[in-house]
Amino acid sequence: MAKFKYVATDKEGRELSGVVESTSESRAKRDLAAQGLTVQRVAEVAVQGAGKVAARKPKKALIGTGVTKENVTVFSRQLATLLKAGLPLLRSLEVISRQEKNPYFKTLLDQVADNVRTGNKFSEGLAQHPKVFDRLYVNMARAGEASGKLDVVLDRVATFQEKAMKTTNKVKSAMVYPIVIMTVAIVIVVILMIFVIPQFQSIFADMLGGAKMPALTQSIIDISDFMRDHYIATIGIVVAVVVAIKLFFKTKVGHKTWDILALKTPKIGDMMLKTTVARFTRTFGTLLSSGVPILEALKITQGTISNSLISNALERVHDRVRDGEPLAGPLEQQKIFPTMVTSMVEVGEETGQLSEMLNRIADNYDEEVDNSVGAMTSIIEPIMIVFLAVVVGTIVVALFLPIIQIIQSLTGG
Repeated sequence: MAKFKYVATDKEGRELSGVVESTSESRAKRDLAAQGLTVQRVAEVAVQGAGKVAARKPKKALIGTGVTKENVTVFSRQLATLLKAGLPLLRSLEVISRQEKNPYFKTLLDQVADNVRTGNKFSEGLAQHPKVFDRLYVNMARAGEASGKLDVVLDRVATFQEKAMKTTNKVKSAMVYPIVIMTVAIVIVVILMIFVIPQFQSIFADMLGGAKMPALTQSIIDISDFMRDHYIATIGIVVAVVVAIKLFFKTKVGHKTWDILALKTPKIGDMMLKTTVARFTRTFGTLLSSGVPILEALKITQGTISNSLISNALERVHDRVRDGEPLAGPLEQQKIFPTMVTSMVEVGEETGQLSEMLNRIADNYDEEVDNSVGAMTSIIEPIMIVFLAVVVGTIVVALFLPIIQIIQSLTGG
């Protein structure tokens, strides 16, 4: 007799999967129907070696190119809603895939549905696409499957993703103004250097009659001549500097230097710390409330933190908790997390409501991030204006110095 892997739903709409022995596929369907099951899929499985059953291999993972975080967030919310409405998982995936407008994500969802259809777990299908569904997402789905509350977990995932996107968008919005000012400053300097200064250079040469120009003016003119006569080399130098800086910050020393600067810079450091704390508590709390063990939750959360100082601190906290210590003590000893965070974590541990307390901390720090973004913007605006004034003002002063020198020579004559 052959073995067939099936996916079916019972009378209450719950999705079931397993392996059944039968003489043919049609007979297997009849046997399952006789048990009161509604058959969705039956597929024969191969037999390896000494009777080992091997399920059909999942399709090759699709690269996550073209799939945005918004796509994943909307998918999580839709799937949670359909599952709460009583629709089976496979049917829910098919419905969402059918209405998906993004062709890349639609293909990916079809592959996940195929994995479920052939008897694999939903989390296993997600794990085949790590560029779209990260370790955090896969582990929460796995916890939801184990607890039988996949709809609840997916609802938490969607809420987590929506709040994370909201915080990220606020930080990005705060950076728009300085980027615009910096771009304007660069464009103005390039125009002055390439088009304006050469005109003044010829005027000064005639009026000074070969006399030496002021040092600042001569320096600006030399830079202008180099940019105009060697524009390819100028572009190459700029690109080389940018690439060198990026490569440096990708090294271990450079990454650590950047992380220290990010936390130590006034206002910006405060905003970065609050943003990271909000992300840490939100991620950690969501994992715990979804049934992920605390050590695994700490490890996953550590992987979502980009700042190496805080990530290393969480690694030390993980090791201490693994050795049997409560969470609040190691967190406080790291001297990074604010006192309010460690105090509320301690209360959460004592009352047995750690996940709820972590989510409250995250809510509080989301509001703090709003205030920090406003404060940072108010500081950045005058700084960027002063920066622009200094850059352009230096060039203007350099152009006026020869005029002053000419006036003084005429007055003296």
